[in-house]
Amino acid sequence: MRAQYQDLLRLLRSGQEAVLLTRHSSHGAGLELFPAGSAECSVRESDLRRACGPCLENAGDSLTLAELFFPKPRCLIFGGGHVALPLASMTAALNFETLVYDDRPSFASKERFPQADTVICDAFERLGQRLTPRAGDYAVIVTRGHRHDQLCLRELLRALSPPSYTGMIGSRRRAAIVLRQLEEEGLPAELLRRVHSPIGLDISAVTPEEIALSIAAELVQERRRRDRSEPADMALLEWLAGEEREAAALVTVLSSSGPTPRKAGAKMAVLQDGRSLGSIGGGCAEAEVLKAARALIHAGGYSLKSLDLTDSAEEDGMVCGGVMEVFMEALPATD
Repeated sequence: MRAQYQDLLRLLRSGQEAVLLTRHSSHGAGLELFPAGSAECSVRESDLRRACGPCLENAGDSLTLAELFFPKPRCLIFGGGHVALPLASMTAALNFETLVYDDRPSFASKERFPQADTVICDAFERLGQRLTPRAGDYAVIVTRGHRHDQLCLRELLRALSPPSYTGMIGSRRRAAIVLRQLEEEGLPAELLRRVHSPIGLDISAVTPEEIALSIAAELVQERRRRDRSEPADMALLEWLAGEEREAAALVTVLSSSGPTPRKAGAKMAVLQDGRSLGSIGGGCAEAEVLKAARALIHAGGYSLKSLDLTDSAEEDGMVCGGVMEVFMEALPATD
């Protein structure tokens, strides 16, 4: 099982989606992994996309949990100045894989951007050679000058797979000039119309931190408009792929209705001593699961549990509520 999780991590880190099948039978549990779009997968990928979450299928004495895994959305920040600094912290906290690109060594460094997953220091003219945009990327252009902004935008829109979101800082007048020049160069008007500029939600932002907040808010808005699925919890997958792992129970949210704290696809692992990795939403969702998961570690196998959070939410004055269906499966320790 560890090898399949290692392969899953490799696919996700390369920006690919993947289907993981966990099969439980009287003979035990096993995993099968397929890159998204594989014709060899026995579960229809379209069903998983429509469900917006895992699917559970019973067939005789066997049970199959089918999951479509999505890589973390990637935010490409061009420019390492005053706005990029707080923005990189925000995007990292919001579960974006964060990359910062600047041509100045004093601005493009891991010391300046410790939260960023990747920091690239190179000329903006070499953007196309140093970076391959993906269709699901979110690109934010906040360089120190008009010329660099235009250069980055040109390279991004010329890419084989332009980012699904591209935003550029600047006034409406400045943006109009840049877009008109690029259209005159032959870039498709359809792509240019999709550029967000001025960038960010209108919150009357003034300071670099406020501008970064407005940009981060727009990124979240765009992400939730097009994809309500839970991105993969990379830290949890790394633990599952590790060479040494304690016995645990793996908990997966199958479905949710109402204002639940997490949606279908969220996962956490529960260890024998009660510690957990990942989350299915915190106290109101996890308290009941922890006890049942620890018992399952000793019993083995799997179980289903329905969590009705409505009553506890009303009693405690919490904003979470709704109903969650969770699937729990015992994981043996590895040596």
